[in-house]
Amino acid sequence: MTDRLKILFLCTGNSCRSQMAEGWANHLKGDSIEAYSAGIETHGINPLAVKAMAEAGVDIGKHVSKTIDDLPEAHFDYVVTLCGHAHESCPLFPGHAKVVHRGFDDPPKLAEGAQSEEEALAHYRRVRDEIRKFVADRPQSLSRLEEAAQGEFP
Repeated sequence: MTDRLKILFLCTGNSCRSQMAEGWANHLKGDSIEAYSAGIETHGINPLAVKAMAEAGVDIGKHVSKTIDDLPEAHFDYVVTLCGHAHESCPLFPGHAKVVHRGFDDPPKLAEGAQSEEEALAHYRRVRDEIRKFVADRPQSLSRLEEAAQGEFP
């Protein structure tokens, strides 16, 4: 039996991007990843994120917006920051957690000027699909991000 990687997806409000990443990790890689998500603060689950993920067959409707302090004590293998604010504010984690940054656009921000829910959902769908690709490429994508952070990857 192999241990699953423990990965925390961290964003500002744990309402959209980090929830999507946790949902994709559990859906696509549940046999090899133990996924968590949290925010620097909580903003509640974004209903359009829930809807976009449901369209792709992933139910995050029962997820709860939480901060790092709300998580069970876990020693993470990776902490993946998904926005600049979370990356800049990322706390220190006990153990051997490797912090890597992979920023994604903020769907609620992109959708601010949308004239309809359908127009707004287009932004959520695009970011959803980008996060899916990132998670599907794991663990290779995490290794590449580590190398890039250390200046070893072009």
